[in-house]
Amino acid sequence: MHTWHWHNWQGLPYLSCSLLEHWHHGFFTQQFWPRSPQELTNVLHPEASVYRLKQVHGNTVLTPQEVDHQVSTLEDDLASADGLISQQPLQAVWVASADCTPVLIGDVTTKQVAAVHAGWRGTAAKIVPQAIARLQAQGSKLDDLRIAMGPAIAGEVYQVSVDVAAKIGSSIVSHEDEQKIVNALHELPNSPLLLDPNPGKVKLDVRRVNVLQLENLGISAEQLAIAPYCTFQTPDHFFSYRREQEKKVQWSGIVSGKIS
Repeated sequence: MHTWHWHNWQGLPYLSCSLLEHWHHGFFTQQFWPRSPQELTNVLHPEASVYRLKQVHGNTVLTPQEVDHQVSTLEDDLASADGLISQQPLQAVWVASADCTPVLIGDVTTKQVAAVHAGWRGTAAKIVPQAIARLQAQGSKLDDLRIAMGPAIAGEVYQVSVDVAAKIGSSIVSHEDEQKIVNALHELPNSPLLLDPNPGKVKLDVRRVNVLQLENLGISAEQLAIAPYCTFQTPDHFFSYRREQEKKVQWSGIVSGKIS
């Protein structure tokens, strides 16, 4: 069973997961706000180069080389995407979240890593499978991947419209009809949907949808870990956009390793 551990850096708490013990990584808390990924990388591995994105709720996954190219050619401070995969050792890749799911991935053989921002839109567009496909294109094998989903809003407090549920559900249930997709989701074992008393609404567990997508790829339960924390229900540690309606985020990052 994978375990989650609290760490303390200069009196500030952050989380790590035993599944990713081979990599320097952290799911940081609101106590680190407003520190940047550059500053947070010093907590994990001061020698690592730092990569972050302008997140746009899509399913684009970039490499550091692509990030550098975008920044230099578009004259933008940040490349627009929602996922990063490393290419070399000592590359720190970061994503920000405040209710969306931060996903950190490591390959035990290549030691390469990925960081993914998976909100409902990105999840509907299968951003985590997209990141895995890009890792596979670099030589990763599915069995070698370890995937940890950090603190995010839990299904029991995440009310969405049936329309949104159908859009995200279409990533795992093949059907054109909105209501039939929702009905099929309800019938799944450990369904990602919960009933809501309000007409036209359901409650949605986005992390569970990501797990189902990964299971469809052939990822086993032993390769997955989900943080036992809800951002909305843990105000002492995590920002929640649903709770506060403020654009404050916590960062999650992982550093690629060297092949031993």
